[in-house]
Amino acid sequence: MRIPRYQTILFTVLLVASVGMGVALWQLRERAHQRLLSGQDSAPTQAPEVAPSEQATILLASDADGTLLAQAQSLPLPQDPGARARAVLGKLLDMYAAADAAHPVPGGASSIAQVFLLPAQDGYGRGSQSGASPGGRGSQSKDPMQMGPELAVVNLTGAFVASHPSGILTEMLTVTSICGTLHANLPRVTEVRFLVDGQPRATLAGHADLTRTYLATEVVPHP
Repeated sequence: MRIPRYQTILFTVLLVASVGMGVALWQLRERAHQRLLSGQDSAPTQAPEVAPSEQATILLASDADGTLLAQAQSLPLPQDPGARARAVLGKLLDMYAAADAAHPVPGGASSIAQVFLLPAQDGYGRGSQSGASPGGRGSQSKDPMQMGPELAVVNLTGAFVASHPSGILTEMLTVTSICGTLHANLPRVTEVRFLVDGQPRATLAGHADLTRTYLATEVVPHP
């Protein structure tokens, strides 16, 4: 039985198309395999370094009696002083955001945008009202023998301030516990100022003055 010519041509076309698709699929498979191998080669072979855990002192406020109580906490603390300051304040605000907090304040560690450390006699000098750039460095490399008192500039987020409970006592407890926690873990920090989203702000939630310089050395925890 003779096969019609058009069927022979159709079969030939289908065969060529099938072979071509097979070759194309094989090439795509090889390229995908090479990309996978390339991604594996470029992936880090070691986990990122984690700061070692150290003993930190957190000054926790209590709304019931208006006191600050020092509490020891073990947490990872970076060597960089600015990052170290942010870590301890993050822990403080995480504890305030807990369900059973004696001084409940929402927000947690993400409420601390940045912490800058500056010489107390320069920049924000004692009693100065000038601002600081949020793009500045958290700390400067100095000779330890020449390092003197430092001013910490704590840059809070606008979301934290917007959700903070209003009231002179609750606001002052937040401010003083931040100041005391900084001084307890970085003794050279003797003064603290506050920014909100990188800008000066009059009050925390209507009462606590954020335009002044706070003396961290005056914050004394309850025995």
